[in-house]
Amino acid sequence: MEHVELIDGAARAEVVPSRGAIVSRFDVGDTQVLYLDRATLEDPTKNVRGGVPFLFPTAGRLDGDRYRGRELKQHGFARNLPFTVERRDARSVVLSLGASAETGARFPFEFRVELTISLAGPELRIAQRYQNLGAERMPLHAGFHPYFFVPDDDKRRAIIETPATRAFDNVQKREVPFTGFDFSQPEVDIHLHDHGSSRCSLRRPGAPTVEIEGSAEFGHWVIWALAGKDFICVEPWTAPANALNSGESLLWVEPGEERTLSLAIRLTEYVGVIAT
Repeated sequence: MEHVELIDGAARAEVVPSRGAIVSRFDVGDTQVLYLDRATLEDPTKNVRGGVPFLFPTAGRLDGDRYRGRELKQHGFARNLPFTVERRDARSVVLSLGASAETGARFPFEFRVELTISLAGPELRIAQRYQNLGAERMPLHAGFHPYFFVPDDDKRRAIIETPATRAFDNVQKREVPFTGFDFSQPEVDIHLHDHGSSRCSLRRPGAPTVEIEGSAEFGHWVIWALAGKDFICVEPWTAPANALNSGESLLWVEPGEERTLSLAIRLTEYVGVIAT
């Protein structure tokens, strides 16, 4: 299994093209930013639990796992398909995924996705280019599922800053007033309705603050955690679950056109300290 290593000063990242171009590692100095269950990375029959999975052409679950009568499972297929390495250097790699008979059976559009994953000191950036190569307007629903390393004993003291007041609790399967996160619960799966920003941050005792900032399109946020596991997921999506069917906040790419989005994950205490 090929691992592409990126290095910039004290920062290190790894990308695995064959597992959906997942960022499997991001460290800055002695700080481990991401959680990874390596056994799931190495087993192609499993979804990778950890790193930064890329969610396309849907984030979340569709009603009945169906789109236009076709089966399209939770979080889409990109995370399970091999990407092609187009070019690389010490600090960046460009990878692509194109439409095929396999993708067309689930998402009937001629597309090309290009990810440029780069390091600049304490910042990991994922630039995205979504191309519609077909004759029909193409819906665009994308997201990322970063697993941030938080020791289980620290999770009750972790802070995710949000002004949200309304949410969907995916464990209880109901709308709830949002009053905060309780990471002592067996599972937390909260979809924030009114976070109101494409930026979010995660703080925990004794560690640098992690800031997640997407382009303006990334306005829907999901927080997921499991008791006994050393992670908290802070997930930026472009639209809520089932957007391909409901149309809520759905983006579109016209025939022959493209859209570019971006996502950055940075340790704020290290900003400005970039070794060369």
